[in-house]
Amino acid sequence: MNANLYARFYSSFAADWDALALVDAGGNGLTFRELDQLSARFAAALRARGVGVGDRVIVQIEKTMGAVALYLACLRSGAIFVPLNTAYTQTEVDYFLIDAEPRLFVAMADMAGPKAPLWAEALAMSPDNEIVASEADDIAVIVYTSGTTGRSKGAMLSHGNLLSNAETLHRIWGFVPDDVLIHALPIFHVHGLFVALHTMFLNGSKTIFLPKFDVAQVIGLMPQATLLMGVPTFYTRLLAEPRFDAAAACTIRPFISGSAPLHAETHKAFEARTGMRILERYGMTEAGMITSNPLTGERVAGTVGMPLPGVELRIADGDGKALPIGEPGVIEIRGPNVFKGYWRNPEKTAEDIRADGWFITGDIATEDAQGRVTIVGRAKDLIISGGYNIYPKEIEDVIDAVPGVVESAVVGVPHADFGEAVVAIVVGDGAIQAGVEAAIASGLARFKHPGRLIFVEDLPRNAMGKVQKAVLRQSYDGVLTGK
Repeated sequence: MNANLYARFYSSFAADWDALALVDAGGNGLTFRELDQLSARFAAALRARGVGVGDRVIVQIEKTMGAVALYLACLRSGAIFVPLNTAYTQTEVDYFLIDAEPRLFVAMADMAGPKAPLWAEALAMSPDNEIVASEADDIAVIVYTSGTTGRSKGAMLSHGNLLSNAETLHRIWGFVPDDVLIHALPIFHVHGLFVALHTMFLNGSKTIFLPKFDVAQVIGLMPQATLLMGVPTFYTRLLAEPRFDAAAACTIRPFISGSAPLHAETHKAFEARTGMRILERYGMTEAGMITSNPLTGERVAGTVGMPLPGVELRIADGDGKALPIGEPGVIEIRGPNVFKGYWRNPEKTAEDIRADGWFITGDIATEDAQGRVTIVGRAKDLIISGGYNIYPKEIEDVIDAVPGVVESAVVGVPHADFGEAVVAIVVGDGAIQAGVEAAIASGLARFKHPGRLIFVEDLPRNAMGKVQKAVLRQSYDGVLTGK
């Protein structure tokens, strides 16, 4: 049996080739037959450019239906798809090009519509309908996730990893044949590309494919849909719109939230407005989805639910020993969704995946007697802003390289819209602010830019000389919210 993920999608598409797969806000788009054939043309174009089984294809392009077809083309041809955030600067992209050594780099200009080079080339090709035979452990994608050292790591996800996660979510979230998803997420990370599209491809039903989240547009489309997947920012913006009420939300059977913590206050306000509780879940690049609140049953504000079927989860100490119920510790998981390791980084792989297969997530949580997981902190100082992962060390390295900067510390503080935002505390004279701002602008993607630069004489340290970031977070807790 062919374990290629696309082979599984193909069998779902074949149930109704003429059903709409992807449509824009006006209802124009591609049927499953047209999507399949467009992906086959892209597969032919990839092979014409020398892309073979196991070759990496780095893609940094805007969200289009053609971009989805290109992803499917990589799957069906056995190439390894490597998506990059469209906001990354050239300096950041250069690192990925060196590390992944792709056979092909697809940039914005290559896929900016049907007349762009790669897209036009694909349209001129005869479809290559082969679906390469793959094993479940063959790598399908590499998704880069930054580390606290500032060096990005490529998480290798196999065809089996992706399929197991998609099939589980499709089952526990109760998809039905006529489901319609509003898709307003980016497609360069796990949530938009894997969780949303994979489950809908398995379902063989329509996705309303939007370039971005526009609150008025999404509310207007809700009567046509039954599902919405979003980051917490989606829900805070919906609540800020007076037109969003129970009547507007009545056709959506689950509102699903992830990629960042959903504040309990948002959960409660949403229920008060609509009578519906948001379904929060928890996942990460290295494992896709890990836990979920139930489709039917109690969804508790502030928790991310129970482990998915087939996923083992324990709250452990530093040695991997399970802790008593209710005691905070590091989440460790084991299951078919856990990635195969970090690309060309066996040392980090061995550090994060124990010999018996348990993956150390680095997230701090508690688990109650019913198995509900509550995230209480992040061991690696990760900042999640608007659903994007931001690692302080990467920003600190850019700031510290500016002449006149003695040192810096970057922390996340509460933000009403994005959940968290970046604040950089810099030791140095305020006269260097322009230089710091210029370095940030040229060296970091926009979503990583600090919301505030604060210049101080020194940073708080403990007895061992380590900067006390907890003190900084507390000191500047209200700097962006006015508290």
